[in-house]
Amino acid sequence: MSRPRALLEVRALHAGYGALDVLRGVDLEVRAGELVAVLGPNGAGKSTLLRSISRYDATLRSGAIVFDGVDLARATTERTVRLGCLQVPEGRQLFARLSVDDNLRLGAFVRRRASLDAELSAVYERFAPLAQRRGQPAFTLSGGEQQMLAIGRALMARPKLLMLDEPSTGLAPQVVEQLFAIASELARSGTALLIVEQNAYLTLRHADRAYVLEGGRVALAGTASELMRDERVKAIYLGGSTA
Repeated sequence: MSRPRALLEVRALHAGYGALDVLRGVDLEVRAGELVAVLGPNGAGKSTLLRSISRYDATLRSGAIVFDGVDLARATTERTVRLGCLQVPEGRQLFARLSVDDNLRLGAFVRRRASLDAELSAVYERFAPLAQRRGQPAFTLSGGEQQMLAIGRALMARPKLLMLDEPSTGLAPQVVEQLFAIASELARSGTALLIVEQNAYLTLRHADRAYVLEGGRVALAGTASELMRDERVKAIYLGGSTA
């Protein structure tokens, strides 16, 4: 039985900023309904990979990024979003003084306005704390609520692929568990996820497959269960144990 066509294909990607090379020949793919993790030390190029895919501010030197059959090499960030590829950046980057409701509505700027009420209802159902604070400015929310808002805002655009950059940063463990449970639920419902995360153990528990970046290159790749059993991964990223 042949496996499904990749929704995202990254091939031999070299990218960086200005004269600085960060990614050096990265290969990666994500299929619909998959949750794929990207692990690695600080400075390995994980965030640069997401920025390259979302066409945010990284410069592509060579290689290919194909999303849903479309070559993103010359695409703008807006074009990438309209295609259904969205990134939730590290630090969330919310509109701090706008209300929760307004932040969510701005996430649907690429969509026809007619269906926004239904989309808002779906986000508030998934993130119940936001429904209780829909009129509050974003800066008054807790860190966990802000991360929910950032993810909810991205979901308003109905992404085919949702990329999360360090979603657990600064959050309490129980909130992180909740966010990863939601990520798994999204994958099961058909939205592909690509997650960059320092919490390797938790991420591998929820992921289907994973890549380990080191020095701008893919050092290891495989199913999440394979990487959790890998002695090198266990020693460096899992504290020596998966128990």
